[in-house]
Amino acid sequence: MTGSTCCAPRSPQPKLAAPAVVSAYKSLKHVERDFRHLKADDLDLRPIWHRLEERVKAHVLICMLALYLTWHLRQAWAPLTFTDTEPPVPADPVAPATRSASAQARASTRRDEAGQPVRSYQGLLDHLATMPRNQVRIGTASQQIEMLTEPTPTQRRAFELIGAPIPLTLR
Repeated sequence: MTGSTCCAPRSPQPKLAAPAVVSAYKSLKHVERDFRHLKADDLDLRPIWHRLEERVKAHVLICMLALYLTWHLRQAWAPLTFTDTEPPVPADPVAPATRSASAQARASTRRDEAGQPVRSYQGLLDHLATMPRNQVRIGTASQQIEMLTEPTPTQRRAFELIGAPIPLTLR
């Protein structure tokens, strides 16, 4: 097979130093975390069996968009959760990970610097789910009343952090 590169010898790959190998290996935790969020933690996506190529591509695109949205929400809502926003960089990549002083304080008091409660990401989503907007129909009449709950300070802050107004009416 002349002109084919399938069996051509490869050029040698550059060798990584031991600390770089450890750092690269530890960075796999981000990929594993994203797959965990995709499958169980946040999105709870289950396998969907598609046979047609365009449907498989569409399914993968929707899953990746959902994961991307979740990543952005986790970043934006980090001040409301236990997320360590400023993790210290270890001098030795083999050393165990440590938390910043602010993250340790939030974890021990379960409050942020302003005294507001902090939650896990899922706990924050559960707390945001307590903001219902209900329509109540009285008797058989067609009169409807909208009941709007008053948002908590945490719920207000969550909407501020993503730059979205709190919806005041049902649509």
